[in-house]
Amino acid sequence: MGKRTIVFGASGVTGWSFVNELLHDYPEKGVWDGVVAMTNRPLKQEDSLWPADPRLQIVSGVNLLDSQETIEVALQAKVKDLDKITHVYYLAYKASTDLRQEFEDAVNMFKRSTTAMDRLSPALEFVVLQTGAKMYGCHLTTQHPTDYIHVPLSEDMPRLKQPFHDLLFYHPQLDWISDFAKDKKWNWCDTRPDIIIGFVPNQNFYSLAQSLAIFLTLFATVEGQGAECPFPGTMKSWNAKSNDSSSDMIARQTIHLSLNLPQSQKGDGLNVADSKQWSTWSEKWPQLASYFGLKGTPPPADPTQALEVRSYIKGHLDVWKPLEQVHGLKPNIADSNLVYPGFEQFLLTQFDFDRQYDMTKMYSTPAEKPFTEERDTMEAWGGVFDRMREGKLIPQDAKAS
Repeated sequence: MGKRTIVFGASGVTGWSFVNELLHDYPEKGVWDGVVAMTNRPLKQEDSLWPADPRLQIVSGVNLLDSQETIEVALQAKVKDLDKITHVYYLAYKASTDLRQEFEDAVNMFKRSTTAMDRLSPALEFVVLQTGAKMYGCHLTTQHPTDYIHVPLSEDMPRLKQPFHDLLFYHPQLDWISDFAKDKKWNWCDTRPDIIIGFVPNQNFYSLAQSLAIFLTLFATVEGQGAECPFPGTMKSWNAKSNDSSSDMIARQTIHLSLNLPQSQKGDGLNVADSKQWSTWSEKWPQLASYFGLKGTPPPADPTQALEVRSYIKGHLDVWKPLEQVHGLKPNIADSNLVYPGFEQFLLTQFDFDRQYDMTKMYSTPAEKPFTEERDTMEAWGGVFDRMREGKLIPQDAKAS
């Protein structure tokens, strides 16, 4: 009997790649007997771009904010072979503009889903909680700590101090599972990506790759092939060091950990990213722009002349609509109320400080079988753009006007 997994948040920007990698038999054929993709919104297999595989079951309609009993009854009714699930990848996230509500929801959803799987699957072997660079205070931008947390960011650095400690829901999630799992036979870890570069088949609150693909498609259409496209951020963010975390590599690294992490490292946190080496937008932007037939250039010297991704998209929706019709694109992808307002500007302008990762731990765990794969910029971003073309989110010929 092979292993069986359940992916909470399977249609999200990270979860999609987990399901895809599992169905493509990572790390090798014969490991996975079944994959349950838990989605909030209904998703048809033919719309997902996942393989038509008999091992896949897509399940929606289980509200992780329901009572514990209601969740468990729903899982038992909907999920096949629930008692044979060996691996839980928890990637669910309920975004909200109400930060207090978002905090409470994040903690309760994780507690209830993990409790349910512990009770309902005696075969359980491993649970993964995905956290992120907020563990190092990156979301605090100008207030991020530089005295007790410094680059390169490594997993042994202390938690955020007050007043920021109690505002981050990762902390109560981690405290809870540390206590809950201490006497369990199953193992667990948390993984920490930076900004996630990934594909989603529909719309997502936070998908920078999708926003930039739409922006660059529009820019090439409006300004013409070969046009210079200034980076839509600041000169400081243009030069800031960071590690890309593409969803494919997050999935591969996390799956590797879930199959190999020894019990002696139970509860470890690990940075996950595309490579050991950091990069900058000054290196990446020309490559991304080139995919769309453009010449990527630095931001303008005058910050008031800088482009803003969402404003540019909104200002050219009259250009996008004909593209939808001519190329048979999915409607209402360019701009919708499912996009978190202003997130692109936040990521491209306020993340203007060095936040590169120390990737030593990921690439040496476990000592006898460490992870070795690395990917460059266009392997990560180009793969996402290719999928967007296949999924009819951008024109099949990304350079086409």
